[in-house]
Amino acid sequence: MKIVLAYSGGLDTSVLLSWIKEKYDAEMIAFCANIGQEDELRGLEAKAKKTGASKIYIDDLQEEFARDFIYPMIRAGAIYEGQYFLGTSIARPLIAQRMVEIAKREKADAIAHGATGKGNDQVRFELTAACLAPDLQVIAPWRDARYRNEFPGRQEMIAYCESKKIPVQASAKKPFSMDRNLLHISYEAGILEDPWFNSYDLKNRDYFTTLSVFPEDAPDKPEFVTLDFVKGNCVAVNGKKMSPLGVMQALNKLGGKHGAGRVDMVENRYVGMKSRGVYETPGGAILHFAHRQMESLTMDREVMHIRDSLIPRYAELVYYGYWFAPERLALQALVEESQKNVTGTVRVKLYKGNIMVAGRKSPVSLYNPHIATMEADPTKAYNQDDATGFIRLNALRLKVAAKVQKD
Repeated sequence: MKIVLAYSGGLDTSVLLSWIKEKYDAEMIAFCANIGQEDELRGLEAKAKKTGASKIYIDDLQEEFARDFIYPMIRAGAIYEGQYFLGTSIARPLIAQRMVEIAKREKADAIAHGATGKGNDQVRFELTAACLAPDLQVIAPWRDARYRNEFPGRQEMIAYCESKKIPVQASAKKPFSMDRNLLHISYEAGILEDPWFNSYDLKNRDYFTTLSVFPEDAPDKPEFVTLDFVKGNCVAVNGKKMSPLGVMQALNKLGGKHGAGRVDMVENRYVGMKSRGVYETPGGAILHFAHRQMESLTMDREVMHIRDSLIPRYAELVYYGYWFAPERLALQALVEESQKNVTGTVRVKLYKGNIMVAGRKSPVSLYNPHIATMEADPTKAYNQDDATGFIRLNALRLKVAAKVQKD
C-alpha cells in the first residue's frame, strides 16, 4: 500500500507518518506545501526520510495560493461571520488538491492527514478529495480509536518518538495551537479556550504578534498606501506592479507594521461546536477593505446588492470546505461578471490598527459629481420633480396597507 501524507515535520505528523506506516504496512510519501509558513520548512526532507518516508515533496505553492485561491475569494468579498478572513479555510483545498495530484502521479492508494475529528480541516481535506478523486481512500488517524488510545496526550507522542528514534524536538508546548500561511496566522485552543481571556492584554505581546504588532506598539505617524486594481485584482502597491504573491507580501509587511487585521472571535465550526480563535491577517484585511472601496465607485448598485447577498453563502462554502463544489464555482462565475469594471486606485491610511479610506479614483467610475451635487445640476441629467412620482408609486402599497390595518 502506498499513502501520501500531509506532513509538517512537527511532533504530530512525525508520529502519524511512523504510525500509519506500521499499522498499514505502507510505503509513505510525505508532502509539505510551502504556502508562506516560512521557518517551519527547514530541514524537512532529512527529517521525513529519517522518520520513514520513502520520498518527500516540498512544493512552493505561494504564487498559486495567492493567484488562484486568495484573489478569487477577495473578489467575492468573502468574510465568515462578519470577522474571519478565511485564512486557514482557503489554504486547505490547495493543499488537498496537490496531495491528490501527487497521489495520482505516484499511483498511491490513499492520502492521509492529521486533522482532528473535532475540527473543520478534516472536512475541507476530504471534501476536496471527494471532488477531485472520488475513488481515493482517505486515512484520518484521529478518527481511529486505536490511535487516540495510544496517544491520549503529548507525552505519549514524545515517548513514542524516542522509542522509534524519530528526530523531533520535544520542546515545551506553547499554550495554544498555531497555523500560518501567506494570508494569516491563527491561534486557538489552550489558553484561548476561555473566552474571557484577553488576547489584547499587552502582557501577551510574545504570543500573538507573529505577523503584526499590537496597535499600541504601532508607529505614532500614519502611513498612506495606494492599491491599483484591474478587474477586481490588485496589481500594484504604491505604484509598483506586483504579482498576487508580491502584493500579499508587501501588504502583510505594511499592515503588520501598523497592527492592522487583528481579530479575536468566537466562531461556529461546521461540525457543530463554537470555537474561539485569534487571527492576524494584516495584508488580507487591507486588500479586502481597499477592494470594497474600489467596488463602491465602479460597481452597479443592483449587481453589488446581488453579490453582497451571496457573501455569507460564499464564505460558508469556503469555511466548510466546498471550494471545488459546483455551487461555489457557479457563485464564482457571477463574481467574475461583477468584477469587470472594478478598476482604478484606492488610497488607504494605516494608523494604530485602523484601515481608513483616503481617496478613490477610477477611469470607469459610476460616480458623477455633477449629478450627485446638491448644487444646480449643469448636465440636467436629474430632474428633482421626477422624484415626486417615484415616491408616490413606491408609497402606494404602504398607504393601502395602512388603511386596511386602520379599518
